[in-house]
Amino acid sequence: MRYWLFKSEPSTWSWDQQVAKGDAGEEWDGVRNYQARNFMREMAVGDRGFFYHSQKERAIVGIVEICAAAHPDSTTDDDRWDCVDIKALYPFKTHVTLDQIKANERLSEMVLVKSARLSVQPVTEAEWTLICNLGQTDP
Repeated sequence: MRYWLFKSEPSTWSWDQQVAKGDAGEEWDGVRNYQARNFMREMAVGDRGFFYHSQKERAIVGIVEICAAAHPDSTTDDDRWDCVDIKALYPFKTHVTLDQIKANERLSEMVLVKSARLSVQPVTEAEWTLICNLGQTDP
Protein backbone atom coordinates (compact mmCIF):
# COMPACT_ATOMS: atom_id res chain seq x y z
CA MET A 1 0.00 0.00 0.00
CA ARG A 2 1.13 3.52 -0.77
CA TYR A 3 0.14 6.77 0.89
CA TRP A 4 -0.88 10.11 -0.59
CA LEU A 5 -2.20 13.56 0.27
CA PHE A 6 -5.09 15.29 -1.52
CA LYS A 7 -5.45 19.06 -1.09
CA SER A 8 -8.77 20.80 -1.48
CA GLU A 9 -10.10 24.24 -0.77
CA PRO A 10 -13.05 23.56 1.55
CA SER A 11 -15.07 26.24 -0.23
CA THR A 12 -14.72 24.16 -3.42
CA TRP A 13 -14.80 20.59 -2.07
CA SER A 14 -14.84 19.86 1.65
CA TRP A 15 -14.38 16.83 3.84
CA ASP A 16 -18.13 16.86 4.59
CA GLN A 17 -18.92 16.76 0.87
CA GLN A 18 -16.50 13.87 0.43
CA VAL A 19 -18.11 11.97 3.32
CA ALA A 20 -21.56 12.55 1.80
CA LYS A 21 -20.51 10.62 -1.34
CA GLY A 22 -20.32 7.43 0.73
CA ASP A 23 -18.69 4.24 -0.50
CA ALA A 24 -19.17 5.22 -4.15
CA GLY A 25 -16.64 8.00 -3.64
CA GLU A 26 -15.99 10.82 -6.06
CA GLU A 27 -13.58 11.63 -8.87
CA TRP A 28 -10.62 13.74 -7.79
CA ASP A 29 -11.07 15.75 -10.97
CA GLY A 30 -9.89 19.06 -12.30
CA VAL A 31 -6.19 18.51 -11.58
CA ARG A 32 -4.17 20.26 -14.28
CA ASN A 33 -0.63 19.69 -13.09
CA TYR A 34 1.44 17.00 -14.80
CA GLN A 35 3.28 15.90 -11.66
CA ALA A 36 0.03 15.56 -9.68
CA ARG A 37 -1.56 13.69 -12.60
CA ASN A 38 1.41 11.33 -12.76
CA PHE A 39 1.08 10.60 -9.05
CA MET A 40 -2.57 9.67 -9.60
CA ARG A 41 -1.51 7.33 -12.39
CA GLU A 42 0.72 5.54 -9.84
CA MET A 43 -2.13 5.00 -7.36
CA ALA A 44 -3.77 1.64 -6.82
CA VAL A 45 -7.18 0.77 -5.46
CA GLY A 46 -6.80 0.42 -1.70
CA ASP A 47 -4.04 3.01 -1.33
CA ARG A 48 -4.78 5.52 1.43
CA GLY A 49 -4.55 9.28 1.49
CA PHE A 50 -4.85 12.26 3.76
CA PHE A 51 -7.62 14.76 2.99
CA TYR A 52 -6.13 18.22 3.49
CA HIS A 53 -8.13 21.45 3.76
CA SER A 54 -6.13 24.28 2.23
CA GLN A 55 -6.69 28.04 2.47
CA LYS A 56 -7.68 29.16 5.99
CA GLU A 57 -7.64 25.88 7.90
CA ARG A 58 -4.50 24.34 6.36
CA ALA A 59 -4.92 21.02 8.13
CA ILE A 60 -5.26 17.31 7.52
CA VAL A 61 -8.83 16.48 8.47
CA GLY A 62 -9.42 12.88 7.39
CA ILE A 63 -8.35 9.70 5.67
CA VAL A 64 -9.54 8.59 2.24
CA GLU A 65 -9.04 5.47 0.16
CA ILE A 66 -8.52 5.12 -3.57
CA CYS A 67 -11.64 3.32 -4.83
CA ALA A 68 -11.02 3.57 -8.61
CA ALA A 69 -7.67 3.59 -10.38
CA ALA A 70 -6.63 6.35 -12.77
CA HIS A 71 -9.08 6.97 -15.62
CA PRO A 72 -9.89 9.90 -17.94
CA ASP A 73 -11.04 13.00 -16.07
CA SER A 74 -14.72 13.48 -16.90
CA THR A 75 -14.47 17.27 -16.61
CA THR A 76 -12.46 17.61 -19.83
CA ASP A 77 -12.25 16.21 -23.34
CA ASP A 78 -8.46 16.61 -23.23
CA ASP A 79 -7.04 13.07 -23.00
CA ARG A 80 -3.91 14.26 -21.18
CA TRP A 81 -5.78 14.48 -17.88
CA ASP A 82 -6.60 11.54 -15.65
CA CYS A 83 -7.97 11.25 -12.15
CA VAL A 84 -8.74 8.65 -9.49
CA ASP A 85 -11.85 8.18 -7.38
CA ILE A 86 -11.55 8.45 -3.61
CA LYS A 87 -13.91 7.67 -0.75
CA ALA A 88 -13.82 8.99 2.80
CA LEU A 89 -12.88 6.42 5.43
CA TYR A 90 -12.84 8.38 8.67
CA PRO A 91 -12.11 11.81 10.08
CA PHE A 92 -9.09 12.70 12.15
CA LYS A 93 -9.92 12.92 15.85
CA THR A 94 -7.65 15.96 16.01
CA HIS A 95 -6.85 17.97 12.87
CA VAL A 96 -3.14 18.18 12.11
CA THR A 97 -2.21 21.66 10.96
CA LEU A 98 0.44 22.71 8.50
CA ASP A 99 2.11 24.65 11.31
CA GLN A 100 2.37 21.45 13.38
CA ILE A 101 3.82 19.59 10.41
CA LYS A 102 6.38 22.33 9.70
CA ALA A 103 7.36 22.43 13.39
CA ASN A 104 8.12 18.71 13.49
CA GLU A 105 11.70 18.01 12.44
CA ARG A 106 10.82 14.45 11.40
CA LEU A 107 8.43 15.90 8.78
CA SER A 108 10.85 18.49 7.36
CA GLU A 109 11.30 16.57 4.10
CA MET A 110 7.59 15.99 3.52
CA VAL A 111 6.36 17.06 0.09
CA LEU A 112 3.70 19.21 1.79
CA VAL A 113 6.53 21.24 3.34
CA LYS A 114 8.82 21.28 0.28
CA SER A 115 6.23 21.69 -2.53
CA ALA A 116 3.26 23.21 -0.76
CA ARG A 117 1.36 24.10 -3.94
CA LEU A 118 1.17 20.54 -5.32
CA SER A 119 -2.45 19.36 -4.98
CA VAL A 120 -1.76 15.61 -5.06
CA GLN A 121 1.43 14.30 -3.50
CA PRO A 122 3.05 11.19 -2.05
CA VAL A 123 3.47 10.58 1.67
CA THR A 124 6.05 8.16 3.08
CA GLU A 125 5.02 5.39 5.45
CA ALA A 126 6.95 7.06 8.29
CA GLU A 127 5.19 10.41 7.62
CA TRP A 128 1.84 8.61 7.45
CA THR A 129 2.31 6.94 10.81
CA LEU A 130 3.59 10.07 12.53
CA ILE A 131 0.76 12.26 11.24
CA CYS A 132 -1.87 9.68 12.18
CA ASN A 133 -0.39 9.67 15.69
CA LEU A 134 -0.49 13.48 15.83
CA GLY A 135 -4.13 13.33 14.73
CA GLN A 136 -4.92 10.69 17.34
CA THR A 137 -6.21 8.48 14.53
CA ASP A 138 -5.39 4.81 13.97
CA PRO A 139 -3.52 4.55 10.68
